[in-house]
Amino acid sequence: MKGVVLAGGTGSRLFPLTKITNKHLLPIYDRPMIYYPIQTLVDAGIRDILIVTGGRNSGDFLRLLGNGKHFGLAHINYTYQEGEGGIADALALAEHFADGQKICVVLGDNIIERDIRAAADQFRKQPLGAHILLKQVHDAERFGVAEVAEGRVLGIEEKPPAPKSNFAVTGIYMYDATVFEKIKTLVPSGRGELEITDVNNAYIREGTMTFSFLDGWWTDAGTFESLLRAANLVAHSLGRDPDPRPILEDSRGEAARA
Repeated sequence: MKGVVLAGGTGSRLFPLTKITNKHLLPIYDRPMIYYPIQTLVDAGIRDILIVTGGRNSGDFLRLLGNGKHFGLAHINYTYQEGEGGIADALALAEHFADGQKICVVLGDNIIERDIRAAADQFRKQPLGAHILLKQVHDAERFGVAEVAEGRVLGIEEKPPAPKSNFAVTGIYMYDATVFEKIKTLVPSGRGELEITDVNNAYIREGTMTFSFLDGWWTDAGTFESLLRAANLVAHSLGRDPDPRPILEDSRGEAARA
């Protein structure tokens, strides 16, 4: 299985920080944000990785990451997304890289406490289809929300005002090679983007979507609040935060401790 990190976009919610750099190069405690999703893939046993980036600062990824020696890799692949066409549009750029193999996709601002090795191994054995990781959250209306019954995902709604569950779809997706054909059938949403939720629902309709629950905490880092929360969570997990109460008492986001 190959790995894809989606690290494009303008990061407008983090302006003016992102006026001078890509969001995914901002620090999360003691490391650049992009280090975390790459490490997630490496910890899942994935060694062939593509970074999808964009914007004016795309060259900074190469200067920072090189060929991935820091992660024990021999090589990292890069590609460039022009404009902002959405997550599925960015993923479409990975078709040649995937070369018919299964892929694990991680959004570049997703930070997790533990690893996804068990889920990745489960999907490696799955003959076809897709696999998503879910996390119980307090504010499901901020995310894609999965309706689950009898061990199956019945459907996913993107940022619903009245969520049918509190199971958020995390920014970690595993797909077989048919994902690229599914993307080609999509039409832009009201936001003018190709939505990853539509890709996931295509797998659900054909009955090939499986899921598991993510262990430990999970947060994005795409707003000032979540950027700070991510740094605090990482610091605490490293034993460098003497007072975890501001983290544990945060009921606004998805980073409440499991």
